[in-house]
Amino acid sequence: MAHGTGQQFHQVAVENVVPVAGALGAELRDVVIRSGMPQEEIDFIHRMLLRYRVLFFRNQHGLTDQVHQEFGRRFGEIVAHPTVAAREEPAILELHSHKGGRANSWHTDVTFDLRPPKLSILRAVTLPAFGGDTVWANTVAAYDHLPNQLKVLAEQLWAVHGNDFDYAASRVELLHDETARKYRRQYAAQVIKSEHPVVRVHPDTGEKSLLLGHYAQRFVDCNTYESDRLYEIVQAHVTRLENTIRWQWSPGDVAMWDNCATQHYAINDYGAGERVMRRVTLVGDVPVAVDGSPSRVHAP
Repeated sequence: MAHGTGQQFHQVAVENVVPVAGALGAELRDVVIRSGMPQEEIDFIHRMLLRYRVLFFRNQHGLTDQVHQEFGRRFGEIVAHPTVAAREEPAILELHSHKGGRANSWHTDVTFDLRPPKLSILRAVTLPAFGGDTVWANTVAAYDHLPNQLKVLAEQLWAVHGNDFDYAASRVELLHDETARKYRRQYAAQVIKSEHPVVRVHPDTGEKSLLLGHYAQRFVDCNTYESDRLYEIVQAHVTRLENTIRWQWSPGDVAMWDNCATQHYAINDYGAGERVMRRVTLVGDVPVAVDGSPSRVHAP
């Protein structure tokens, strides 16, 4: 890959951007995540991320925890998960299928926090013999495809997001083994709740996107029944198949996604197989509604 002027780099790099699905997702070929990457390469990756929402890098076999974090810091400040202790590196979250790490429900990362992450970078460490794909959905396209009447309604709605999964448990397949129960007790030991607009304005592009997912517990000023019905209607526009991309992981794969414009789902279809992934996330902005109102901490 050429690293000459910005213009030369852009012309060469564009040839290596291969869209994977119509709604979102692109593979960046011949890109090696490494120490000391030129700023123009980082800038180009960021532009492609804003355009395609999720990027895939194959054959990153030499990627270490240190380089993983260094790469993340080129896009912002790394943030540790607010409730789950990292296994080794405080800035890296390990998702281990044998330790409760099966996030098999639709979600945007850490929306119970006042400042959900800006983006996430996930690498495959150990993969099962079969299954274990991840699916992403485009929440900007989901908003765009809402009927106008639903757009007006969604723009007025606010949702309470929490890490304690109260009524949202009906939308989350909970594991019943003792390891999973211990993981969930740790996860919700510190209850965190925030109120976010259902329609947020993207901090970089100005696009409108739907901010929901499994941490959304109810809508403000709505009861559980009303919240469930409204959630099902709006969330269904996010997860329609035409709005998604499904990625079959291979050893050495890395995925990077815009957490302000996507939801994702790690499919739990690999039985007792071992699936270990490591994730770095970056500090995000406080979401802002279409009227300019910022998210707020939920007061019980």
